[in-house]
Amino acid sequence: MDPPRTGNPYQPAIEALESHPEKKFYNVSKLGGAKYDTLPYSIRVLFESSVRNCDGFLVKETDAMNILDWKTKQSHVEVPFCPARVVLQDFTGIPAMVDFAAMREAVRNAGGDPVKVNPACPTDLTVDHSLQIDFSKCAIQNAPNPGGGEQKPLARLSPLKPPLRKPLPCRGQSGCRGSCGAGEAGRSTGAFSAQIENTPILCPFHLQPVPEPETVLKNQEMEFGRNRERLQFFKWSSKVFENISIIPPETGMAHQVNLEYLSRVVFDVKDFLHPDSVVGTDSHTTMVNGLGILGWGVGGIETEAVMLGMPLSLALPEVVGCELTGTASPLATSIDIVLSITKHLRQADVAGKFVEFFGSGVSQLSIADRTTIANMCPEYGAILSFFPVDNVTLKHLKHAGFDKAKLEVMEAYLKAVKLFRSDESSSREPEYSQVVQVSLDSIIPYVSGPKRSQDRVAVNNMKSDFQACLNEKSGVKGFQIAAEKQNDIVPVEYEGNEYKLSHGCVVIAAVISCTNNCNPSVMLAAGLLAKKAVEAGLAVKPYIRTSLSPGSGMVTHYLSSSGVLPYLSKLGFEVVGYGCSTCVGNTAPLPEAIRNAIKQGEIIACGVLSGTKNFEGRLCDCVRANYLASPPLVVAYAIAGTVRIDFDTEPLGTGFNGKSIYLRDIWPTRQELHTVEEECVISSMFRELKEKMEKGNKRWNLLDAPESTLFPWDLKSTYIRCPSFFDKLAKEAAPPAAVENAHVLLFLGDSVTTDHISPAGSIARSSAAAKYLTSKGLTPREFNSYGARRGNDAVMTRGTFANIKLLNKFIGKPAPKTVHFPSGQTLDVFEAAELYQKEGIPVIILAGKKYGLGSSRDWAAKGPFLLGVKAVLAESYEKVHRSQLIGIGIAPLQFRPGENPATLGLTGREQFSILFPPDLSPRMTLDVKTSTGKVFSVIALFENSMEITLYKNGGSLNFVARRFL
Repeated sequence: MDPPRTGNPYQPAIEALESHPEKKFYNVSKLGGAKYDTLPYSIRVLFESSVRNCDGFLVKETDAMNILDWKTKQSHVEVPFCPARVVLQDFTGIPAMVDFAAMREAVRNAGGDPVKVNPACPTDLTVDHSLQIDFSKCAIQNAPNPGGGEQKPLARLSPLKPPLRKPLPCRGQSGCRGSCGAGEAGRSTGAFSAQIENTPILCPFHLQPVPEPETVLKNQEMEFGRNRERLQFFKWSSKVFENISIIPPETGMAHQVNLEYLSRVVFDVKDFLHPDSVVGTDSHTTMVNGLGILGWGVGGIETEAVMLGMPLSLALPEVVGCELTGTASPLATSIDIVLSITKHLRQADVAGKFVEFFGSGVSQLSIADRTTIANMCPEYGAILSFFPVDNVTLKHLKHAGFDKAKLEVMEAYLKAVKLFRSDESSSREPEYSQVVQVSLDSIIPYVSGPKRSQDRVAVNNMKSDFQACLNEKSGVKGFQIAAEKQNDIVPVEYEGNEYKLSHGCVVIAAVISCTNNCNPSVMLAAGLLAKKAVEAGLAVKPYIRTSLSPGSGMVTHYLSSSGVLPYLSKLGFEVVGYGCSTCVGNTAPLPEAIRNAIKQGEIIACGVLSGTKNFEGRLCDCVRANYLASPPLVVAYAIAGTVRIDFDTEPLGTGFNGKSIYLRDIWPTRQELHTVEEECVISSMFRELKEKMEKGNKRWNLLDAPESTLFPWDLKSTYIRCPSFFDKLAKEAAPPAAVENAHVLLFLGDSVTTDHISPAGSIARSSAAAKYLTSKGLTPREFNSYGARRGNDAVMTRGTFANIKLLNKFIGKPAPKTVHFPSGQTLDVFEAAELYQKEGIPVIILAGKKYGLGSSRDWAAKGPFLLGVKAVLAESYEKVHRSQLIGIGIAPLQFRPGENPATLGLTGREQFSILFPPDLSPRMTLDVKTSTGKVFSVIALFENSMEITLYKNGGSLNFVARRFL
């Protein structure tokens, strides 16, 4: 944000920083007095923002005083928050930028000046979600055909690929288990690899340079080829819009780039200091909380409003203090700590609250540990998980390349406004709404699954727990496999060898770009474990889809410079590219022989990944059990080839000379990890990668893009379309119309996720979106993913509720189908909605508890809106999704406590009428009338007057656009 606004009533609180008098700041510590000293650190940041941005209109003096009175006002008042910056990733960023482009056109058509439509808040967009794993492993043979259709010849290698040196053959030396560069196919003979400039890769057995793999370069080439339209649009955006920067593909994951490159910790704008803060279009924006930066994920609709200078409105939150004590076991990795804290906080019911960490255990966690924990906060429902800045933070920033003078100013400022945490401080701890105590001593290694991240399983109980899942009735954990079939073995031939698949077999093992890759200790642990495994003679079966998709080049750099990357590659964990891949369903398909064997034998196959999401069917439709695990455990389970193993009593496999190798034999010690981390994760790596980000890459730099004020929409484009959100834009908003005689489009149960509502993965060939793309002349191989096509409302509307795991009670089994009641036909959801719209019949959705669970996704609101949905009636909502519904113009209605469709005797076949009064107020009770004569009451889940204003304006997009007229 800019320096203090004129007319700010708090300007007398501006002071000069004692050690650097040229620097000015609002001394909120003095302004707040004794009340300020008892505030949680996260609330102090909110208070500073309200003071600095107070203008009497968007932010009032009463707002600042309400925050200062947090102890008595928490949960009772709404307050505005003006973040210092916005972070977008391309899946959710492209619809935001398309909306900006469409808003420019709408403003022009309504008589306004389109040039004025620009982000008012500094915005960074990272293109990181378009990567798909088309190629994997060291040598590229039998390349997958992810889209289906006729298999085309492999694309010619990129001309940007550096010339390869002639490899030096190993000539059969006993120490080398493969060629240094002969280019043979297969895991045991593939060339070792890395993708980092000026970092030579050596054969670990002969210390000879070996060629970089084709894998990364070919995936990059495919990414630029299939996403050219989107990338040109992004480049146009970077040229035309003010206050936005685009970080090109292959730089890194949005959260990672935010952490390593974009984070300031303290803003210095024209010598005026204030805390860094951020909102982003992803629930895992919270990763930066580990650096002491207040930030969280919001919907794309709210983010666009923030980009246009509007404050974010939130209920003044309760703050749960999480006290960490003790020291974790050497075998417990960051993911174990994350899952343990997740369990405690989920049990403490922190949904919709801030979490703030304190206690002696905090200083024992590195920044990497903290960011991993903060990144998981959406999984236990908190808005954010905040670690105040302390000496550990400053030490990390020094390693990350912050110059000494900047760090001195930062430390002095944070101490002046009492935003610096110190174990030695004589001041008392802040007061919290409640305190949750977590003893690090009690934490043991866990995985999470097989279907939900909250279902934790101790590693030493994994075998017995999976057996219990086979026995248990189908549901959130069970698979209901008959006892006589639980030991079935299905032989399968692959690459000339016979293998045996059984329940629990691992077929996908992915160290992906979410959660763990920000943490050097867990990534290095995976590498050191791989090194020891290879040296012991262990291998991974070739049919297992292994991949390593780092969060940024820094990860590859330290894995390479530490010497462990070749060993990961040897086991098949080849670097496939930079960005989200497996976690959003963009993995390469399993070999056909393996898929057929799984399906024919009805095998419960498993995926193991180091991510945060493991919903059933997310990775692959034939992989029913998915476990979240730390990177070293992902590697361990890949080597074992099954999750039905007791690591304490059963070996991972047989090494050289027939020796049984156990996990304890190859697990790296904490001292080994500490030594390697200190030597490899150093400031020079951060500096080099920051230079790489600033320079971009050749493909991006050479990409052509228009420079016109208005975007030249291509009517033939299947990626970028001007959406219809502004079609009825007028200077004055019409009052919200009543919902009359609406049919129920979908009758859903509990825990409907944003993945169910708006999938981000591949476009199924039988889907409505596929039919549309086919009608435009595209082949299945050219479909790309829903995430890549979020700039096309026609695709995204057809993709709404197209998830194969959607369970609609009208259908009775998982399928993206519903019933069109006037005709009685069972249709795709889009086709039914289209019929209703042609007939002029509004539709609503009935749902259970936690509707909209999962990642923030604006199309999970935009899609239903374009389907004609006027309201959702649910037992409860995920907070971000509720606000997204309001932001697009859909009313979120909640059944009264103790009531639901079953208790009210609703079948979903009735027609519903809902009247919205002109004096609509927050949480007002509304009557719903049905065609059967039944009348019941619901709560209109509007939390404040701003949300009601947005709803009456038809959503935040139209509300903001009217400001330019």
